[in-house]
Amino acid sequence: MAKTAKKNPDEMSFLDHLEELRWHLIRSTLAIVIIACAAFVFKGFIFDTILFGPKNMDFPTYKFFCRIATYFGINSEFCGDSMPFTIQSRLMAGQFSAHIWTSIWAGIILGFPYILYELWKFISPGLYENERKYSRGFILTASSLFFLGVLFGYYVVAPLSINFLGTYQVSSEVLNEIDLASYVGAVRSSVIACGIMFELPIIIYFLTKVGLVTPEILRKYRKIALVIVLILSAIITPPDVTSQIVVAVPVLILYQISIRISSMVVKREAKKEKERKNAK
Repeated sequence: MAKTAKKNPDEMSFLDHLEELRWHLIRSTLAIVIIACAAFVFKGFIFDTILFGPKNMDFPTYKFFCRIATYFGINSEFCGDSMPFTIQSRLMAGQFSAHIWTSIWAGIILGFPYILYELWKFISPGLYENERKYSRGFILTASSLFFLGVLFGYYVVAPLSINFLGTYQVSSEVLNEIDLASYVGAVRSSVIACGIMFELPIIIYFLTKVGLVTPEILRKYRKIALVIVLILSAIITPPDVTSQIVVAVPVLILYQISIRISSMVVKREAKKEKERKNAK
């Protein structure tokens, strides 16, 4: 059977758009499954090297903070020999379930650029030529910010959380024997939450494009945004001030960058509107 010619977006019905969306979702899902299968095979690297890396005291983050503490002559838990907790699996299928879901999440994280590509292919036909031109770097920029957030979550947020919560004791009578699902969930939530937070400039860009956000609104509610950032930092980090500040600072920097991006979008839209009026 001959392949059906691609329809003009202006001539497509609602069902045609749904069909188009379905194929984009299918291709995105296949990409995730393929990467997940590869991650499933490399079980040792995914778990021993990546996931359990922040559990070992030779992790780069701990070495960095240990050097700082040593330089100032401060006793620090970052300079210990090992974490005072063990990881256990208390369910019959606990390890297999963790293996499956970790592979799936690895597929989602590593397949993020392709997922964006499929999303872009779906929405780009509805954009004007000049809008497509200005948005050509969307996939590269959004993917870079996401992976930057993932690295920040893995090398900063996750180690701080594991070190604080894994060494915290209410009494010497209580041993920290952490369930595998709880440990993996802590690392995963830190990584994904930071990856999403680092997408703030992209989100603000599109919200400004559709007229829901302006630079004036962002500046007016900067103090409220600061409170929200601190609350989010408190949610994804252990309950100590240092960790919250470490997470809050880059997010606030991204917020300031988002204001600049919003201003650029507004100026560009105003310029295009002025050119349209002059052309009439």
